[in-house]
Amino acid sequence: MRSGSHESPVLGVSTLVRSDRKVLLVQRARPPFQGVWAFPGGKVAYGELLATAAAREVLEETGIVVAIEDQIDRAEILPGHEKAGLQEHYVVVVFAGTPIGGTLAAADDAADARWFAAAELASLTMTADTARILIARGLVANVSRTTGMNGRAPNGDVDQ
Repeated sequence: MRSGSHESPVLGVSTLVRSDRKVLLVQRARPPFQGVWAFPGGKVAYGELLATAAAREVLEETGIVVAIEDQIDRAEILPGHEKAGLQEHYVVVVFAGTPIGGTLAAADDAADARWFAAAELASLTMTADTARILIARGLVANVSRTTGMNGRAPNGDVDQ
């Protein structure tokens, strides 16, 4: 069965970039999840290596040049999350990255881009997968506001 405009899932990448005990996040400028904080990322172009796409997306959205390290996680974002404006099924490969240059400036799909200390992360509204990964990697104990996938917050509660 087909949902949205794609017969198959859309392949994407995102990157957890850390520097000096801070995490780089972008505030999404467009759906899905407009206005919500997340790791920089986006779609993989046909014929593009995943790590190359991850580095490109970080640079396009934040102005930061990164060295891509290991794949650290993955996320599946299913259609039907009305608040996010989500029409497609996304499969996102998440990498770790280290900044090696550039100047921080939000661009492309990012309305804002900032470095956040651990104490600041807990108060942000972020995607459920961003929160899940930050918690799993010990970078934050909990997050007070998330936008869950398919109407569900990470704890299973219905997302309001």
